[in-house]
Amino acid sequence: MTRRTPLSRETIIAAAAAVADRAGVAAVSMRSVAKELGVEAMSLYHHVPSKDALLDDLADWVFERIELPEVGDTWREALTRRARSARSVLTAHPWALGMMESRPNPGPALLQHHDRLLGVLMTDGFSAALATHAFSAIDAYVYGFALTETSLPFEPGDGAEEAFAVKVAASAELYPHIARSRAELFGDGGYAFADEFDYGLELLLEGLERRVADERPALRERVTHPDG
Repeated sequence: MTRRTPLSRETIIAAAAAVADRAGVAAVSMRSVAKELGVEAMSLYHHVPSKDALLDDLADWVFERIELPEVGDTWREALTRRARSARSVLTAHPWALGMMESRPNPGPALLQHHDRLLGVLMTDGFSAALATHAFSAIDAYVYGFALTETSLPFEPGDGAEEAFAVKVAASAELYPHIARSRAELFGDGGYAFADEFDYGLELLLEGLERRVADERPALRERVTHPDG
């Protein structure tokens, strides 16, 4: 007989992630996770008190897989690494997009994640307000890009974008700007949708760089003359 891996909170959450990877988060239940593990559903309750608690843990499981920078890292490099890591995790587990920020009981990994990113930004010259705005803008971009990337009507690959564009090409007379865009993008044969991620991220970071440069003199003044 094959020895069964002992049940633990960690093995149960990993099994829930496997169910979600295969059939979506809506398929995650105590029964489906127990089946994944080859045990009875009642045995899970010794480790996880309810389905809601399991879903909370599953959201935290996602955050544990996203690379976190260290407070003291330069903000731009930190946000770039973290954004790329988040995109990688979310495209690997697209079910997470709809639940990461929606659980009513945020777990320790989520809270540490938010606290660390705010710490990186605020330590490197961001006010609390600008750090919050930056965090929100970057996450909206990363989540939106990952959602688009996992919803494309074709499998990315060499020439896949151009082949799809040719297949659905609209009339150049009715839609001249689309035709011009297509001709310029695919003119050298090097366009890939995946490359848009870093380009768009740079646009956001350049805007934030201007904002934080504007804020730094005022922040230094407040630190130097707190009662002024």
